[in-house]
Amino acid sequence: MTANSSTAPQRAAIIINPAKPVDIDVRGLVAKHCVENGWGEPLWFETTKEDPGVGQAKDALAQGADIVIAAGGDGTVRCVAEVLSGGETPMGLLPLGTGNLLARNLGMDVTDYDGAMAGALIGTERKIDVVRARRSDPDQEQLFLVMAGVGYDATIMADTDEKLKQKVGWLAYVDAGIRNLPGKPVKATIVIDGKVAARRGVRSVMVGNCGKVQGGLEIFPDAKMDDGLLDVAVLAPHHGKLGWLSVVAGMIGKGRGKDTAVEYFQGRTVEITLEHKDDYQLDGDHEGQGKHVLMTMDPGALTLRM
Repeated sequence: MTANSSTAPQRAAIIINPAKPVDIDVRGLVAKHCVENGWGEPLWFETTKEDPGVGQAKDALAQGADIVIAAGGDGTVRCVAEVLSGGETPMGLLPLGTGNLLARNLGMDVTDYDGAMAGALIGTERKIDVVRARRSDPDQEQLFLVMAGVGYDATIMADTDEKLKQKVGWLAYVDAGIRNLPGKPVKATIVIDGKVAARRGVRSVMVGNCGKVQGGLEIFPDAKMDDGLLDVAVLAPHHGKLGWLSVVAGMIGKGRGKDTAVEYFQGRTVEITLEHKDDYQLDGDHEGQGKHVLMTMDPGALTLRM
């Protein structure tokens, strides 16, 4: 735990997404916990459409914050983590989004705001892995914490109705998923740790640092966010109207890993090259389209307090 000096009280910085509708008094909640735990007046930074959290997290560090708390959804969390990873200042989570994927994978009760704040200020610290994803079109490196994907899963994120998501939560993704089931595969080459693991037509390639996605669906049951490994799922439904049933069968229960419609791999680096551009997502945020991405594990790079 760091401090600005030997006598000054510690200060928390809150990076909050003001666009997220919440039914609690966030400022009052934070102030109460800071007072109860002997912390100084918190620093507040609001995200914007132009800067969803990176600049604010840098400002928080520049002002000497002892912890930076991401108060928003997974997009806010990812931006704050991008700044804090590799450093000593811990990150706290106040989950205010729809998915809250990192918080759920950590086992947090996303409705217990008091517990989240108490954990951020006086909880236990742990280190987790982060993943750095570099695209060549455009040349850009971004970070993710939970899961990334190209193809069908990213198309779902791009086509999810935001108004419906506000009303029914993660079920809005189901609506988008059903609407986008029809589609053609794209030829892909997947290279893991420098060796070709698969070269085939796919509908989606998913790369996970954690196991669960929206709705609690567990894509990678063996994934651990501190094992230094990436988990990969290559989805290639069989032809015909029932093709997606083969994917489901290959992902759940006793059929997991037994159908060629789904292939699983693990590694420290994953390189995906597509024949043509397709949708691309990081932690549930659609990031446009691309045809090449290199994902590299950065073990234990982020300190969480919860």
